[in-house]
Amino acid sequence: MQTTPVLEAIEDWLIREALGDPDTAEMFAGLCQRMNASGIRAERAMLSWATLHPLIEAETVLWIDGGGIELAQHRHEDANSDEWLNSPIRAMLERGDLRLRCPLAQSNAPFDYPLFHSLADQGFTDYLAIATPFALPTAQEVGASGIVVTWATRAPEGFDQATIEQIDYLQMRLALACRATIQTRIAQTLADTYLGRRAGSQVLAGRIRHGDGESLDAVIFYTDLRGSTALAERLDPDAYLRVLNGYFDATAGEVMARGGEVLDFIGDVVLAVFPIEAGGLGPAARQALAAARAVHARLAALPVPGTAPLTCGIGLTCGPVMFGNIGVPDRLTFSVIGRKVNAAARIEAKTKELREPVLVTEEVAAADPASFRGVGRFALTGVDRPVELFALRTPAAASDPAPR
Repeated sequence: MQTTPVLEAIEDWLIREALGDPDTAEMFAGLCQRMNASGIRAERAMLSWATLHPLIEAETVLWIDGGGIELAQHRHEDANSDEWLNSPIRAMLERGDLRLRCPLAQSNAPFDYPLFHSLADQGFTDYLAIATPFALPTAQEVGASGIVVTWATRAPEGFDQATIEQIDYLQMRLALACRATIQTRIAQTLADTYLGRRAGSQVLAGRIRHGDGESLDAVIFYTDLRGSTALAERLDPDAYLRVLNGYFDATAGEVMARGGEVLDFIGDVVLAVFPIEAGGLGPAARQALAAARAVHARLAALPVPGTAPLTCGIGLTCGPVMFGNIGVPDRLTFSVIGRKVNAAARIEAKTKELREPVLVTEEVAAADPASFRGVGRFALTGVDRPVELFALRTPAAASDPAPR
């Protein structure tokens, strides 16, 4: 196809977008607007791509002329939904086709997909889906990675050959731009998922050298599952993994829901922090305490086959910690270290001995003094002086039945 000044102008704009840090949805909308303004009629377009995410399988951007854009995320379980099972894109990917076209006006044959009926009723005359593959990791089981764009027009005669060639030309350039933005989104997702949001952002910002780190004032949240050894011996591996993930969902989930940062999973231990910010210790401590109560409430309601509900101990303290890159140059991890982390672990261990679900230091208890009672001063291994500990006046859940 011979290019034109109009196509070259749109192509130059796409290149400039790709060299920056574009929002995929806004970039796609900008392309569609420029195409229609240039006489390449496609009043409805949808961009789809598979991603690599623990919850999300694919993302789509729907653009309608005069109607704005709509970004949607499709979860892994949506692969069984009627909408996807009856989707022309699914059929195209399963067959390995790179394009699918369906004239929508004056068709005597029944349409193969419900979407085509809907588009025809809205006055669209032609539908064209084009897949542009490229290599990126995805969790998708059907089809190659890349983008799929569907184009629909209300032009009386549908898409003519010249328009299809122009769409082909521009979609190839769109794919190049999308590849970079999708790769960045995947990198951010993986970093956030496996390292945590704070650590992931630091790694992607370039703090990757051995020893890179920062001092952080925080409430340290340390929790350990009770009876995990007995559970692992009694349950088959799949059942135990389901129970363990339910425990992590209850513990780490409640921490993150209240602004905490999960830094590490160590066996069945969850190590997290609630950063102390401009509002001081009080807000961070109250959020950590709310998370502790919610964790025990969640665990009490969590079904576990053939046994009593899960329980855990939670230890809370506060102070400065070092958050940074530790390990060896060839195998690094971001974590939090320092005396306060050690103290939190020792405090949690006391929950077994004292049979209290939650123990906190005096500074943390001061954020909600009416909810706590003192239980004594205790020597903690690795801590210079005895530490006064406080327990909830009203237990968050049933007391720990026995140390493991």
